[in-house]
Amino acid sequence: MASRLWKTLSRRRVDEDQEGKGELARVLDIFDLTALGVGSTLGLGVYVLAGSVAKDTAGPAVCISFLIAAIASAFAGMCYAEFASRVPKAGSAYVYSYVTVGEFIAFIIGWNLILEYVIGTASVARGLSNYIDALVGNVMGKTLQSIMPINIFFLSEYPDFLAFGMVMLLIILLSVGVKESSFLNNIFTVINLITIMIVIVAGSIKADPKNWSLSLDDIPKNVTNTAGSGGFMPFGLNGVMVGAAKCFYGFVGFDAVATTGEEAKKPQRNIPLAIVFSLIIIFAAYFSISTVLTMMWPYYDQNADAPFPYVFEQIGWPIVKWIVNIGAVFALCTSLLGAMFPLPRVLYAMASDGIIFMSLSKVHPKTMTPIFGTIVAGLFTGMMTLMFNLQQLIDMMSIGTLLAYTVVAISVLILRYQKNDDPSDSIPTVTMGNYEFTVINILKQTFNLNNQKYPSDISGTVAKCAIAIFSLIVFILILIINNVDFDMTDGSVIIFVIVAILIFILILNVAAIGRQPIQQVELSFKVPLVPLIPCCSIFINLYLMLQLDVFTWTRFIVWMIIGFCIYISYGISHSVQGIKNKNEANKMKQKYVDHDRIVTKF
Repeated sequence: MASRLWKTLSRRRVDEDQEGKGELARVLDIFDLTALGVGSTLGLGVYVLAGSVAKDTAGPAVCISFLIAAIASAFAGMCYAEFASRVPKAGSAYVYSYVTVGEFIAFIIGWNLILEYVIGTASVARGLSNYIDALVGNVMGKTLQSIMPINIFFLSEYPDFLAFGMVMLLIILLSVGVKESSFLNNIFTVINLITIMIVIVAGSIKADPKNWSLSLDDIPKNVTNTAGSGGFMPFGLNGVMVGAAKCFYGFVGFDAVATTGEEAKKPQRNIPLAIVFSLIIIFAAYFSISTVLTMMWPYYDQNADAPFPYVFEQIGWPIVKWIVNIGAVFALCTSLLGAMFPLPRVLYAMASDGIIFMSLSKVHPKTMTPIFGTIVAGLFTGMMTLMFNLQQLIDMMSIGTLLAYTVVAISVLILRYQKNDDPSDSIPTVTMGNYEFTVINILKQTFNLNNQKYPSDISGTVAKCAIAIFSLIVFILILIINNVDFDMTDGSVIIFVIVAILIFILILNVAAIGRQPIQQVELSFKVPLVPLIPCCSIFINLYLMLQLDVFTWTRFIVWMIIGFCIYISYGISHSVQGIKNKNEANKMKQKYVDHDRIVTKF
């Protein structure tokens, strides 16, 4: 029973047609894909995040925080890019994990991607509504709160009908056709980038490098308690790292490009390039904006909610202030479109595989879009905008993204070191059945002391075990770092010894993974420095996940329970791959029965 259940949960999707079913229209070129990645990522964060992190967390060193966050995002982006070149299918990390680690893990990732995109779209819609409302003096919010108050502490203060209406308009736009919605996204993204360029040029004129070297004597007495120690790093290296953790979420969204595997022209080439290009553009924008902002105005006097309108008002440039306001509205429109765009594609991919309701995979014959999935996703998102306020939505967003990034990095490692399944591959390898399990043989295989050149079942198993141990030790190590105060005077020497041992085992694990033979496959893009970069990505993602509060984990658990109920009651029995496996098993069984009949007859 347990064996059968494990076989069911770990079954992997086998694609006879790597180029997809052909139901979705391949109309997106590399410019469209790059604009989608930039548009879905470079939203209001570029106008807000730099100011809030500079004021309270990192000071002028916020630009270094963005650099560290960009490196961390680049690790995840490279892993996505390799998978996009391997599996040009709609569905992003869901499909990647399905063909690599199995159906159950794929369902968990897909279910979390749904959460990410729903919450991401709803939060942007509420943010856009709040920004427009602020420009008109909060008239809408005050009116709705007085007429229709919601007096429940875990829900919004009032139903935001403007945000709901924007989501409904977005459903119509995305249902019309992917090329049309992509064209509008391109326009909004270009306007957003022009606005950012205006801010950078205007800010550079007023930039003063002295604001990067303020001493405590230069800071007003009434803010010295919250301004740190002054200088470029007023909150120290720890502030820079905490700022990097916050800035990391400003890069979330580039994975939207990876969901277009069946709508992109030349997906194995264009998707990896678009991911790389979009991350470069996003980093350049964040780094430049944060540099200009902190040079224009002292970090301790930044406005955390609307830094650029505040700064340009302080220096007496109201025209640029309103240009920034208009640009922020366009940026949010772009983010709204970019956040919603991948959701129907993930639903389409999961429904096509039968692990959620298959009606969500229906493609309209005229528009060539998954129209039913788009409508369902839009209605669900619209309900979230009515029920929750912006802060509650943001708190729910990050965990699904980080879990998806983690599994993609693990999947890259597994695929690199597993045996090639190509039946035409005639390279002789050692199988589990004829391997002699002795201490010497295991030690030799762990570090590949025999210099084996081609991956086998044994080497693949060693790599998988080492990856699993690495992930577990990283999890334990981060828990210790987060919850233990390292002080040599209070007898924490034992903790130091434990941490040192764990780090030593961690290094041995990475060495063991790196020594295994690598699968020889020609791809348009491969992650460099394997296994180092995927391992760094796993470490960073787990670290950030464990920084999330208990309420986020509680909501995540509730969401997962709902998903497990759907998978157990519907997905297991309707899985297309499961039905294929069952039919193949029945054919083989019938073949043996027919063979036995012939033998008995003669």
